[in-house]
Amino acid sequence: MQVSSLNEVKIYSLSAGRSLPEWLSDRKKRALQKKDVDIRRRIELIQDFEMPTVSTKIKVSRDGQYIMAVGTYKPRIRCFDTYQLSQKFERCLDSEVVTFEILSDDYSKIVFLQCGRFVEFHSQHGHYYRTRIPKFGRDFSYHYPSCDLYFVGASSEVYRLNLEQGRFLNSLQTDASESNACDINPVHFLFAMGTAEGKVECWDPRARNRVGLLDCALSSVTADTEIDGLPSVSALKFDGALNMAVGTSTGQVLLYDLRSSNPLTVKDHHYGLPIKSVQFQRQLDLIISADSRIIKMWNKDTGKIFTSVEPEYEINDVCLYPNSGMLMTANEAPKMNIYYIPVLGPAPKWCSFLDNLTEELEENPESTVYDDYKFVTRKDLENLGLAHLIGSSLLRAYMHGFFMDIRLYHKAKMMANPFAYEEYRREKIRQKIEETRAQRVQLKKLPKVNKELALKLIEEEEEEQQVARKRKQK
Repeated sequence: MQVSSLNEVKIYSLSAGRSLPEWLSDRKKRALQKKDVDIRRRIELIQDFEMPTVSTKIKVSRDGQYIMAVGTYKPRIRCFDTYQLSQKFERCLDSEVVTFEILSDDYSKIVFLQCGRFVEFHSQHGHYYRTRIPKFGRDFSYHYPSCDLYFVGASSEVYRLNLEQGRFLNSLQTDASESNACDINPVHFLFAMGTAEGKVECWDPRARNRVGLLDCALSSVTADTEIDGLPSVSALKFDGALNMAVGTSTGQVLLYDLRSSNPLTVKDHHYGLPIKSVQFQRQLDLIISADSRIIKMWNKDTGKIFTSVEPEYEINDVCLYPNSGMLMTANEAPKMNIYYIPVLGPAPKWCSFLDNLTEELEENPESTVYDDYKFVTRKDLENLGLAHLIGSSLLRAYMHGFFMDIRLYHKAKMMANPFAYEEYRREKIRQKIEETRAQRVQLKKLPKVNKELALKLIEEEEEEQQVARKRKQK
């Protein structure tokens, strides 16, 4: 388990450490665990919580028992049962999943929006029905009172599919050329969609009329903001009846009160990357926003950073387990990360032992994640001959320098200065001689000519005296 701390907030990475290959037999896995200490000490919270290559989306069912994730390659969905801490089932699909939604409290009703314009329905036993929408979809939302699915994508229309009647209804005609994200308010069921022009259109599903329009692109540009191109809306999320968070493609997050056209807070990630996910954490009034590089948690009233998480691989999606301090991410890597932040809330009931584990770690603090890294400046890299690594994954930029693996640093230093040990040995000998010399009466004045020779002769005399003294003692 890796522990990092930012702003005095402890973050426990439960997915740290190497994962064992699936094709190894149980006997070989046990043998590896006996030999390797790191494998034996790692925490595998959910067994085989990973994808073959890449995971793209991750969600938790409303009852909190099931965690579902989709990924490639081959396109598939995996469902994990938290009560059993293992995988419940896996289903392969015909095309890659853009996004999906769990309609029921458990895993029995799932809808997939796939990249080939397909909409696929799964029930408890497996594949149930498949249909297509006219244009490529990018996001969809489910309107519970009317059983309507609202699809947005590469079109000015919002397609409506009624699941009770089993047919498409009249589409909503919008002013946007394309739409990237949508969401439905859980309190009054207002439908909002984010467009490629950087605007948010709000529609009333009962009257099927547009009731509001927000220009987020204009509001996201502040005095200290540098953007390239027009900011389009890339993420959208409601909180309660009045709050809404909007993420843009240029890396800003805007918090709105629906009664005002001006944002309450504008938060810039300063990476210039599209916002992938926006979540609300109500216990501490935080907003959790993520782009492909970093997850930032900040206060929604002041905009002050609470803490941040920077995984090793690019982030595709973030999921906050309800009413807890657990955070899960889908990454551009086989392993899906799980983070536990005790400040955000307690551990879920199915892994309540995490609270006791973190308390023990607090009592016996171990090395943090930075103990395995060495901080170097640009000048140090030039002296080591590693300046060509700037911009690669081996160096992580931090303040006025970089973090690099301590093993790589020692190896490069050894190659750059192969006689470092000899110099270290001579320095230690010189320090010991200086310590013994300080105990004797020192010569106040040295001759003006050949001072070095005089010092050398004095040292030789002292060494001879030491040898003679040892012989007498023997």
